[in-house]
Amino acid sequence: MPAPHTKMRRDFVIPLSRQAVSILKDIGEFSGKARLVFPSIRNLERPLSENAMNSALRRMGYDKHEHTSHGFRSSASTILNGRRYHSDVIEASLAHLDPNVVRRTYNRYSYWDERVQMAQEWADICDELRSKKPRRDNSDLV
Repeated sequence: MPAPHTKMRRDFVIPLSRQAVSILKDIGEFSGKARLVFPSIRNLERPLSENAMNSALRRMGYDKHEHTSHGFRSSASTILNGRRYHSDVIEASLAHLDPNVVRRTYNRYSYWDERVQMAQEWADICDELRSKKPRRDNSDLV
């Protein structure tokens, strides 16, 4: 993602799982040569907004107290931390800066190989969770 489109105004490269690549290829049949995968319906040069994603969740039956589009990041962090993935890798995957200013200044490691592996494992976890019967508690998440 180019810096102008990120909250911290710095470029962010995201590894994709096999499942994500497959979905993007399928979507390409509908989006053609469009620049964005999920453009706004009002302006094809702007991405779909967070509110549009939240509206989609509401239409699927989730109220704002159950889930939000930004909540997927929290869910991923919670589940991955619960499964003992390295916190530095999780935080790097979420584009979070190290709160320790000195460490952030000197540590330039991107955790790329670990992020690639975790992205694939996360997609596999999502597939696994999708195949389970939904529950209202979180006992099956970690």
